[in-house]
Amino acid sequence: MMKIWWTTSIVWILFFIAASVAIGVRDVDGAGVVQTPELRFLAFMVLGGFFVLVLIGQLIFLYFARKRKHPSLAKN
Repeated sequence: MMKIWWTTSIVWILFFIAASVAIGVRDVDGAGVVQTPELRFLAFMVLGGFFVLVLIGQLIFLYFARKRKHPSLAKN
């Protein structure tokens, strides 16, 4: 169970690094809008909000994975 958690965590980290680099280096977004510093900041904020949601999901998954790994700890 922990191998799955580590694998998904690494995949998410790589996704967020790639998305951050893409936002940071692009001059024009997919809709053809020129990226100003304000729009770039907004894009980073949206990515950050998505990161927080994924982080919460990963921590919940980690909690249940550890609970399943150590059933004797769940009784306490």
